[in-house]
Amino acid sequence: MKLSSLIFGTIFAVVVIAAVLWILGFSFHAPASGQGAALYNPADEVTASGVVQEIQDYDCPVSEFELSRHLMLKTADGSIEVHLAPNRILHGQKLSFSPGDQVQVVGSKVRLAGKNGIIARELTRHNETIIFRDHQGKLLLVQ
Repeated sequence: MKLSSLIFGTIFAVVVIAAVLWILGFSFHAPASGQGAALYNPADEVTASGVVQEIQDYDCPVSEFELSRHLMLKTADGSIEVHLAPNRILHGQKLSFSPGDQVQVVGSKVRLAGKNGIIARELTRHNETIIFRDHQGKLLLVQ
């Protein structure tokens, strides 16, 4: 009887420890390696204004292959993809965007996966300006 209680207690302790480690693994993220910032070139900064046509979420090299938010922006010169930030950060900051939003974006031109885009450093919508990155492209927003 005592042996079965000891085995049950050990198994229970292992399960609890595994659950705690699993939860912590999903709650904390390792610091970014800087790949996103390395793609940002201050010499290629542009300003684009337009209307948000579509919102896309996918794993992106700009955000260290983390699930990230992208805006398809219709400008006077055509459509361009705007790379914002990881979704976890946008959700944590309670930042949301909708099709039809009129925005102005300042950021670095980039070409990824055969598509022209802008890595957003700042975005202005109505009277609100959101600063995503510093002038070197390092993400400033935190979760």
